[in-house]
Parts: sequence; C-alpha cells; structure tokens
Amino acid sequence: MKFDFLKFDFNQILTTTMVIFAIIDILGSIPVVIELRKKAGHIESEKASIVATALMILFLFLGESLLRVIGLDVESFAIAGSFVIFFIAMEMVLGLTIFKEEAPETVSIVPLAFPLIAGAGTMTTLLSLKTEYQTQNILVGIILNMLFVYFVLKNTERLEKLFGKTGLNILRKAFGVILLAIAIKLFRNNTGL
Repeated sequence: MKFDFLKFDFNQILTTTMVIFAIIDILGSIPVVIELRKKAGHIESEKASIVATALMILFLFLGESLLRVIGLDVESFAIAGSFVIFFIAMEMVLGLTIFKEEAPETVSIVPLAFPLIAGAGTMTTLLSLKTEYQTQNILVGIILNMLFVYFVLKNTERLEKLFGKTGLNILRKAFGVILLAIAIKLFRNNTGL
C-alpha cells in the first residue's frame, strides 16, 4: 500500500472530493434529513459525522483485505462499483428511483451515518477510486466532504430555504452528469477498453 505524505496531488484531491461529494449527495438528502429530524426531534450531527468518517476511512484501508477474504480483486470490485455509480448517477439525472430505502422511525447512527452518508455506493466508490488515485488524496477528499456534511447537517433547514427545491434539484442533476462520466472512466480503466 503506497502512503507517502509528501505526494499530495491537488488535482487528485479535487477529483476525489467531487466524486465523494456527488455520491454522498448530502444536499440532495436535505429533505430526507429534515424528515428524519422531524421524526426524532433532533439529529446528533457530530456523532453522525464522526461515525460516517470512521466507517469510510476504515473501509478505505481494510476494504481490499475484506475483498481478498471473499476472493475478489479490486479491479472486479471497481467495475462493479462503476455500475453502482452509473445507476446512482442515472437516478440523479433522470429523477428515477432505482434503489429504494425505507427511512426508519427513529434517527440514530444507523440510518444517518450508515447507510445515508456512508452507504454501499460510498464504500464501492472509495475502493474504485483507490484503483486510480493515491490513498492520502482520497483521505483528504473524505475529510473535506465530512466537514461539509457536518455543516449541512447543522444547517439543513437554512440551506433548504437558501437553495430552494429547484436549486437543490439543479445541483443534484449537475453532479449526476459528473458521476456518469466518472463511472464510464472507471469502467474503461479497469476493463482495458
């Protein structure tokens, strides 16, 4: 595993930050977060952010080992990840609902930190990114995103008023197009096409 603190790459950090941002889609999740907050009374933003960050970092470092235990290589996982990213992007761009998740009645670490923030799409994306980018740059992307997630969780109602439903929808579609391009790139790089 390469991990050289002297080799931070701004372009890689920017790309990984944007990809993780688009996959987490915290701005698009504001209505869900507001609904969860209404049901529970309040959300522990700090706890949710810390747990989601820990899960993502843990999977970034141990995900390959877990795959080896079940007999998969990172390239195969990255190709599978490109399909997941592709379908998430299609949901964002076309307004489809392919993945259905039920919001539970109570808010805790489970529905908010996992799977809303650090869900299967995020974990798949992290390992897919690892085939293309340096680990330390992905790590910076995770931390930057989680700082933003924390800010959004603390200010969901204000942000919904600021952007409005139309503004949030435009952001969601724009990041969906970016995700489509990234999914195609991951597929091509890991299949050799």
